[in-house]
Amino acid sequence: MPYRPTALVVPLLVMLTACGGGGGKDEAGSTPAATTPPTLRGVAATGAPLVNAQVSVVDGQGKLVGSATTHAADGSYSVTLSATSPAAPLFIQARGMDAAGRMQVLHSTVPVIAATMVGHVTPLSDAVVALALGTEPAPVFAAAATSTSQLTQMASATTAAKDFLKTLVKTQLTDLKITDAAALDPLADASFAANKGTHDLLIESVRVDFARSSANVPQLQIGNKFLASTAAEVVVALPTAQTELLKATGATPANAITSTLKAATSASKLLPNLSGLDDLGAALNKLIVQGKDSAAIQADTLLATSYDRHNSRTAAGLATLLASYSAANRQLGRFQLLGCAEGAATTGDCSKVLVAAAVSDSTGAIVDVFSDAVSYNKNATTTNKWNLAGNGKKLAVAVHPLGFAAKKADGSADSTQSPNAGIGLQVEIQALAADASVLISSATVQLTGGFSLSFRDCGRSLLCMSSAAGTASVVPTGGVADIAIQRAAIGWVGGVDSTRGAKFLVTTALEDRSIYLNADVPGEPAAARFPALDTVNSSALLRATDLQGSTLQLDWRTWAAANPDLRLIEIKRVFRPTDGSAPTVLDTTVPLPPKTSVTLVTPFMPAVTVTTELWLQAMDTQGRRLHTRYTAQP
Repeated sequence: MPYRPTALVVPLLVMLTACGGGGGKDEAGSTPAATTPPTLRGVAATGAPLVNAQVSVVDGQGKLVGSATTHAADGSYSVTLSATSPAAPLFIQARGMDAAGRMQVLHSTVPVIAATMVGHVTPLSDAVVALALGTEPAPVFAAAATSTSQLTQMASATTAAKDFLKTLVKTQLTDLKITDAAALDPLADASFAANKGTHDLLIESVRVDFARSSANVPQLQIGNKFLASTAAEVVVALPTAQTELLKATGATPANAITSTLKAATSASKLLPNLSGLDDLGAALNKLIVQGKDSAAIQADTLLATSYDRHNSRTAAGLATLLASYSAANRQLGRFQLLGCAEGAATTGDCSKVLVAAAVSDSTGAIVDVFSDAVSYNKNATTTNKWNLAGNGKKLAVAVHPLGFAAKKADGSADSTQSPNAGIGLQVEIQALAADASVLISSATVQLTGGFSLSFRDCGRSLLCMSSAAGTASVVPTGGVADIAIQRAAIGWVGGVDSTRGAKFLVTTALEDRSIYLNADVPGEPAAARFPALDTVNSSALLRATDLQGSTLQLDWRTWAAANPDLRLIEIKRVFRPTDGSAPTVLDTTVPLPPKTSVTLVTPFMPAVTVTTELWLQAMDTQGRRLHTRYTAQP
């Protein structure tokens, strides 16, 4: 039987009047206009709540009819719309940082106008909207005023899109014991909360991403979040899906699936146990608020019974971190599931799960991001069944897609850099522990294509790439060249190494690690995507003397507003001696969003002639890194 969408024609409901007599007629026999603006509420979440996220609502004519900020505790929002009779459908966007520190731009929709409405904003609602639109939602939302026909189609296809999405995650529905899938509404479930309930765990159990095919066709990508590889399992061509979903009869949206799998696999054994994970967060917050010192925290059963280490951080290091939260009166938000901690997991039923939580102060402001790994002990009777365990790894290793752009002191492109922009891979291999002790001095990275590269000690926290095999150490540049495998410079980097899910083997004296690329390397990053400063332009040059001081304010508000899916994660000044000796690198702590400015600290007066640079690094939702280098005017 072909798949048959339902409710493809969406009527515009007449809203209730303020006096409660909705549906009645006046003495002239016509339906009275609504006099009370409708209200909209919902939850913005990626599993854990999106805290202090900005929610914007436009109607079917593309007019902004409401905005709100999500609650600091649970990600909920509520807004009374500015129009008494907004045009259907409502189109909702939420922008904010998730518990893992990544910026999220998610969407939802309310196809039918009513006096009170619910519109949750999650990765699953984003997927529904994309299927109904036939493309990525963000550009359509940005041009909503000129996209009214697309919004009408979105409303018509929404119900069918929800039904189709459920077929892509049907294994998760079964494992979470959601017996009545038809009753689950990923957009308007009145009982939904980001609390590790079944609906919330459905959101957390799958990866939802957007990509483009080699023919530039927009795709929805779905996968089991708990697999080691980040490669998509189910790929849906969005334009084809929308065409099918809009059919009144004979629709077969499965024709839009271009992958072998038609539904994502699931962590069948793991998912049923995850409902109690937030109990661990509550227990940790209770421990933090007691004001214990690090020794007492380390002796607590929450750490002492099962904790190994996490990317070289020992139980003592974790206790010190939690004690600092206690001293600063901070608390952990709800945990967000990130995937398996074991690099070799193939079924998704891992024994250790990577988690992250936003850390907030007493005002609700996010001041830090906590991450670790947890494990489950079903036989525990005196402690939580879920406990912090660490991933057991002796050092941190990561590979990210990379883009690099060079700018002059006035913010214009530096023509001496070629190519500009450049692309490649960013390889991060931890060399020093938190106490600056040496962990390793060398490593070998084997690419997916079979070629290998050498990384060596360079006196930095991360190993630097070596251009000559067998050297004991290298002189760092202080810039992206230390950790970048640039496609244009190294002919061994091929297309197979640049695709999401590409596998890299990192060999060190301490341990070997298999790392998977979390996203495709961008082909031609737009210039506007690279981090840029409002305070640098042709009338306000970036000068070396300014960077040597401690009073220069850097502001990136305009760039952040134009790129809500990007977050600035690094600011550093590099003073590179012209004689080729090691540079001096001064790091500046980047404040978390919504802050978009910082004042430099730690003045530096070079004793020799130097080239002075300012480096900015940003991260997008899928973990890609974008670097900008400003070369200051002497």
